[in-house]
Amino acid sequence: MTTRRRFLGIAAAAAGLALLPGGLRAAGVPVRTWRGVALGADSLIQLAHPDPAQADRLIALCLEEVARLERVFSLYRADSALARLNRDGALDAPPADLVRLLSDSAAFSRRTDGAFDPTVQPLWQLYAGHFARPGADPGGPPSSAVRAARELVDHRKLRVEPDRIAFAGRGMAVTLNGIAQGYVTDRVSERLRAEGMTDVLVDLGEIRALGHHPSGRPWTVGLADPVAEGRNAATLEIAERAVATSGGYGTPFDPAGRFTHLFDPATGRCAQGWLAVTVLAPDATTADALSTALSVAPEARTAGILDRFPGVAARLTRRDGSVLTLRV
Repeated sequence: MTTRRRFLGIAAAAAGLALLPGGLRAAGVPVRTWRGVALGADSLIQLAHPDPAQADRLIALCLEEVARLERVFSLYRADSALARLNRDGALDAPPADLVRLLSDSAAFSRRTDGAFDPTVQPLWQLYAGHFARPGADPGGPPSSAVRAARELVDHRKLRVEPDRIAFAGRGMAVTLNGIAQGYVTDRVSERLRAEGMTDVLVDLGEIRALGHHPSGRPWTVGLADPVAEGRNAATLEIAERAVATSGGYGTPFDPAGRFTHLFDPATGRCAQGWLAVTVLAPDATTADALSTALSVAPEARTAGILDRFPGVAARLTRRDGSVLTLRV
């Protein structure tokens, strides 16, 4: 179906995902471009629209939505709702988006048997602080420190109500870095759909496709090869689907890359099982959360976790470069 507002592509830096060349062009329609920073990453918005003024208005709507949600979820803004929750241990009259995403996070925690856990922020603080010190032990933080931080990790001790969010224990903290990019991607996609956009590709660290490429074919997304930098390991064609990739290789704490931001909530240690995990799902929030969960789950548990989520598929790359494909 062709409309006057039919095609938008938003591209941001994303570990493991890339729009393939030619993906952001609509024949015969002017393309408006914005470059800047969104969600802490260099970002690009390209909008094909016959009316440049309308294109600029839609780009502004995207940026407004991202900025609004950054004020809720950012760990790097002292005034964000999430930062205030972590600082004070409780938050009264929380924003609806924070209640919704923390409630969704709790559901993902239950359905993955704790593999996804938003309360791993104390582990991030421990490892980041350890490796930020000059002369840090390359073997990582002491076992006693890991055990102490691990005691603060438990999604069941986070109380989420419409009028109040609170931790059950002092020193607990939340990170939404394993799900928030997907959630923001979904909110921007839905905002654009409400504006009449029918064929949309949104990439804000995770990717969601509404409709099709302007040529009528599905959108094409490349999966970066975690073993060979600069090469695609595979390509995916998606329509009315979302895709997310998690891989510790994108955010190491140490030069050797042994310690990354992907933590096993059960042990407090950095996950070592998978090199990269890509998930396809009906929405980006689900894809983001499950790519995080499967990254820390043992291989024997991955199929069982995925069975709880109809319509979801995964591609998991082992440390030796071999690939496990589930439902693709």
